[in-house]
Amino acid sequence: MNVIESHGLGKRYRRSWALRDCTVAVPGGQVVALVGPNGAGKTTLLSLAAGLAVPTAGQLAVLDGRPAGSPEALDRIAFVAQDAPLYKNLPARDMLRVARSLNRQWDQPRAEARLAELGIPLDRKVGRLSGGQQAQLALTIALARRPDLLVLDEPLAMLDPLARHEFMAAVMAAVAGDGISVVLSSHVLAELERVADYLIVLARGQVQVAGEVDALLAGHRLLTGPAAETTQIAERHPVVHCQPAGAQSHLLVRTGAPAAQAAQDWPGWQARPVGLEELVLAYLREPGAVTPPPLTLARAGADSKVRG
Repeated sequence: MNVIESHGLGKRYRRSWALRDCTVAVPGGQVVALVGPNGAGKTTLLSLAAGLAVPTAGQLAVLDGRPAGSPEALDRIAFVAQDAPLYKNLPARDMLRVARSLNRQWDQPRAEARLAELGIPLDRKVGRLSGGQQAQLALTIALARRPDLLVLDEPLAMLDPLARHEFMAAVMAAVAGDGISVVLSSHVLAELERVADYLIVLARGQVQVAGEVDALLAGHRLLTGPAAETTQIAERHPVVHCQPAGAQSHLLVRTGAPAAQAAQDWPGWQARPVGLEELVLAYLREPGAVTPPPLTLARAGADSKVRG
């Protein structure tokens, strides 16, 4: 089951496209990391999936083919934004009461038990809670809806390292306990590397690469070798990024073959595995001296994965 599936999806605000020609399939049962610079279209994509905005172009379905924004989809998706809509003057107990009145599906005992476990007093006003406690309150409200898909838009941005760790631990516990799918947008690559099963890199309103994290890492290599032979390497493997350094070049290449087999194509070059941060940054940079052929990794279904 795909929890999000789009074809040619686009969203325009006046004359500017925030998202354009976005085609991607997000598998269910996984923690999906959505990464990109500010203005890349991450919030737009998540808002469209959560039914908070209407596409300008293309098609979008969620939860195995349900139209995004439809009543049956809205009841099964919970959305937590960076600036969660919490009423600062209300006690946490009343905030739960407001949320309960706005949702057709609600688990009050779970919400109260979770806040008690976290040591968040029900009688304390939301504005007097720490940033981490407010994030946990927003997450508690989302989980009390018993969603199938949890959408998190930059929930870690304003949190300190300890609060980030505790928040993500709570998310992973919900994934393990409830079997929900999670799509998480964040700039904190260290946290994403620890929890993400699937990666989508978005830049300039378009998907740059998407696939299972393990497969993507296995399907790329960092090469260092003679700059004069860069073109020969590019003829054998798509070059994602090229960084000249005097007489040498540093390349990130997409192998599409097991490392031992692909190594035969670059004699005299040093090769090493790529990390998640290096992979993401390479796809976000402007193309280097060698331009790779068009990417096909973001197509729906099986084509959206790199074969290691």
